[in-house]
Amino acid sequence: MEFDIILQNLKKQVYHPIYLLQGEEPYFIDQVSNYIEKNVLTEAEKGFNLTIFYGKDSEPQTIAEASLRYPMMADRQVIIVKEAQSLKRIEDLVFYAEKPMPSTILVLNYKYKNLDARTKLYKAIKSKGVILSTKQIYESQVPAWIENYLKQYNYTIIPQASQILTASLGTELSKISNELNKLVIAVKDTNRITPEHIEKNIGLSKDFNLLELQDALGSKNVLKANQIINYFGSNPQQHPIQKTTATLFSFYSKIFSYHFLKDKSERGAIQKMGGHPFYIKKIMAAAKKYSPTKLYEIMGILREYDLKSKGLGVSTLVDTAELQKEMIYKILH
Repeated sequence: MEFDIILQNLKKQVYHPIYLLQGEEPYFIDQVSNYIEKNVLTEAEKGFNLTIFYGKDSEPQTIAEASLRYPMMADRQVIIVKEAQSLKRIEDLVFYAEKPMPSTILVLNYKYKNLDARTKLYKAIKSKGVILSTKQIYESQVPAWIENYLKQYNYTIIPQASQILTASLGTELSKISNELNKLVIAVKDTNRITPEHIEKNIGLSKDFNLLELQDALGSKNVLKANQIINYFGSNPQQHPIQKTTATLFSFYSKIFSYHFLKDKSERGAIQKMGGHPFYIKKIMAAAKKYSPTKLYEIMGILREYDLKSKGLGVSTLVDTAELQKEMIYKILH
């Protein structure tokens, strides 16, 4: 079942006896589990009817026995198993899953992996309850996710601002949502988020960030690229070289892919590559500056310096600030 549908049903008090929340993206798992934990029972009911287990410290039999209890002075009880992926012999829960208690809501938080769909337990849960399977979203999907997240608070965000957040924070939705919550609380003068708001309230410079570095490299603005990389070198904790190489590798890979599209129009590029039109236009512009041969060379440079930053292929302790400067020089020349 889809994440949005599960949340909508919960808000309508449509409950199921078992929820298997699994997959690569913990944000969605936490959202459903936390909603059940906080909202299904009243504060008075939670004392006797909310039980939380941790997979590595629990046994399936103990969880099943707790699930078979009747609620006390309430219509239902809630049992949440956190870190269920660490539960030994989880398959032993099949005997409960085949005949679950209607008055119990059992939630299995099975993070970073999926329960084998061939098992009897998976099939029993699918028959009697709800399964949410999550996937980590692609970087190209993050700006749209940010826009949709802010809509629930009646905020909008300009494309450059969402790209700054994406380039700096990556695809970890829990981290992104935490930063967006800060913005929603702090920004009161308008309902439109800008790079200035991000710089003031989150600390990500509107002028010296990975998005601006991509723009400078994409247009071969040597002065701007060097200014940014020098700023990164003076702030290594906020701008580690590994993050820089990973982001630039993605950027140049997209430019490389664009060269081989049959339909090189903006619409064709969006359909094949995904991403916000704001970003695709930058890819198209950068493709005019870099040939496929040069791009292939650049991706090799990025791999080389990523390895050097980790101590491979170097004989002495490396200065990551100097490594970044060397890397940018080789990319631009």
